[in-house]
Amino acid sequence: MKKLLITLILVSAFAAAQAQMLISKDVTTSFFSKAPMEDIDATSKTAASGINVKTGEVIFKINNNSFQFKKKLMQEHFNENYMESDTYPVSEFKGKIIDPVDFSKPGTYTVAVKGNLQIHGVTKTYQTQAKITVTANTVTASTAFKVKLEDHKIKIPTIVIAKIAEVVDVKINAVYPSKN
Repeated sequence: MKKLLITLILVSAFAAAQAQMLISKDVTTSFFSKAPMEDIDATSKTAASGINVKTGEVIFKINNNSFQFKKKLMQEHFNENYMESDTYPVSEFKGKIIDPVDFSKPGTYTVAVKGNLQIHGVTKTYQTQAKITVTANTVTASTAFKVKLEDHKIKIPTIVIAKIAEVVDVKINAVYPSKN
């Protein structure tokens, strides 16, 4: 009887923890670099994200080598020369939604999100705006922000400086199935 009670308590605690977390594997991440000689853009659809609806804590992880480019050579240079994806395979954001969001009530919320973004082994604090849309079946979060490559010690060789922008536009869109 005691084992059954402990099992029920553990299952209840696990269910309560799950109810507080929204998990998404439906995350699209893209970046765009506008430079005088050539624009560079890439997209990944393999990131994962979680939101704790009680605390507003957010986590986002992406494998750097999951970005797809229009030109295969760009993808190779990105992974080998700039991101050094073998050494730094993952980029990650851990932060918090600053403004209140009622995840139980349908609506659209524009919120500030602040946290630490780790790219290329370098962590930097960012704050940006995000749009969170709550419906009966899903929660969608989207944001756009700029990343200065120098801030993350991503070096651009002078021979290709005209082909790569020093600041990259990043967009993230995640769809979280609702547990309502």
